[in-house]
Amino acid sequence: MAGPITVYIGLGSNLGDRPEFINKALKLLGGIEQTKLVRASDMIETIPLGDKTQPKFLNAVAEIETTLSADDLHKKLIDIETALGKVPAEKWAPRTIDLDLLLFGDQIIDTSRLAVPHSQMHLRSFVLEGLCQLNAELIHPVIKESVGELAARLNDCDFAFNPDVPQLISIAGIIGVGKTTLTNKLADLFDSKLLFEDYDKNPFMADVYAGKKELALDSQLYFLNSRLQQLDPGALKPSQIVITDYVFEKELIYAKLLLDENQLALYEKVYRQSCLKVIAPVLVIYMMDSPQSCLEKIHNRKRPYEQQIQPQLLEKLVFDYDKLFNGWKTCPVIHLSMSKFDCNNSRDVDNLANQIKSYIAK
Repeated sequence: MAGPITVYIGLGSNLGDRPEFINKALKLLGGIEQTKLVRASDMIETIPLGDKTQPKFLNAVAEIETTLSADDLHKKLIDIETALGKVPAEKWAPRTIDLDLLLFGDQIIDTSRLAVPHSQMHLRSFVLEGLCQLNAELIHPVIKESVGELAARLNDCDFAFNPDVPQLISIAGIIGVGKTTLTNKLADLFDSKLLFEDYDKNPFMADVYAGKKELALDSQLYFLNSRLQQLDPGALKPSQIVITDYVFEKELIYAKLLLDENQLALYEKVYRQSCLKVIAPVLVIYMMDSPQSCLEKIHNRKRPYEQQIQPQLLEKLVFDYDKLFNGWKTCPVIHLSMSKFDCNNSRDVDNLANQIKSYIAK
């Protein structure tokens, strides 16, 4: 006879006595036949993902052991929800209790009744935080990463799929890290629309890199206008997969490096308004490498205007990009260390593409 399977269940309540409903649910979980309640995480208060005017949720995660099948356990969870007063309601509606089957061992289940792992658990910090309290080394059976790593990608935020917007995947990183190479590789796998930085068409950039600082504002405004055209909501379709080799927010990083005080003041006024007019990414891939390694790649690709780039510039860019993504709240961020990832290794690229699929709306 097979031994018990370790299962993780998400609990949530935003009606009535929330702690009492969660505690009652935990007690009832422990009373299910062939099932043992092992432990539960702390309760975490969260803002609702849907209608934010409704009451805040309390959430927790329970670890149980069971010899029931996933389908039979799921039925028991529905019985507990009903016993505690949950009624059928619209998505995101308030509820006395909600029980989600997050993980059932390492099984992958996809039926009309049940999907395990839970399809959006990796987008919920409140779920991943609870799982991390119980076992941060748990591996997501589909994404193949630990729940600790998945939690780090969210920066304490919660997200949800939105098929009504373009599924924009932005590849970010300093000059020479390999953004364009990875963008092309992923585009082949996803058959997606590609948007590249318009380096070669910028009529000012070569002069700016050659030291003509008076043209720096013209160069930055050229790039800003190009991004506005590429990321215009009217130019991209809902649900369309789009991959860029930049994030829009990088424009301010470069502006602060290249513009003098007066130029920057003017630029920032235009930039702030532009931020309101572009499509936001649903996922960022942040490629990370040492300035020395990137400088070697820059020299090897022999773009004339890049050959005067100094290590100090790349070091400053690393600092600024790290700062940007340490405070990033727009979407999940996959931090990709180039010491462990090879853009020319098909296995590495395929694995990354498999992870990306879990972050875009189907």
